[in-house]
Amino acid sequence: MTRIPILDPADMTEAQRRLAEEVTGPRGGVLRGPFAVWLRVPALCERTHPLGMHFRTATALPPRLKELAVLTTARYWKAQYAWAAHERAAREAGLSKPVIEALRHRRVPPLESDEERCAYDALTELLELRNLTDETYARARMALGEGKLIELVALAGYYTMIALTVNAFEVPPPDGGPPPLA
Repeated sequence: MTRIPILDPADMTEAQRRLAEEVTGPRGGVLRGPFAVWLRVPALCERTHPLGMHFRTATALPPRLKELAVLTTARYWKAQYAWAAHERAAREAGLSKPVIEALRHRRVPPLESDEERCAYDALTELLELRNLTDETYARARMALGEGKLIELVALAGYYTMIALTVNAFEVPPPDGGPPPLA
């Protein structure tokens, strides 16, 4: 049970109604997850939505790499909502069941490309050590390029914010099912 229920449209301010329409449009018309929480602070929601849309539609990160980063970050924070919301997208982006299951169980995934391995290594190190060693940074920059590396780090930061939000306010998985992470 969430600590903050989804706002009833009848109880929303005009700013909240406008933002709810803007946020739910690209998300299948459903208000849930971190945006259901952030909507209670319209100025915050108004600023996080465009960043989310960037990662949804305009990032230079290929879909497989983006979903690898989302699941890696969600798993690190044990963010049940974020994992559940992205597991299918990860499969659709081409991440194999063995990769997804390895991530779910905090094992090193059997990744196919050097780009993916470097991204995973960089994200894991960044999350665990709060920084990148010079060696990992150099490998990731070589494999990804500067722009993709910047976006990868920013995506991990965005999903860390999501994870902290859904964890703090106990936002359940979107399907209402059991938590997907042990």
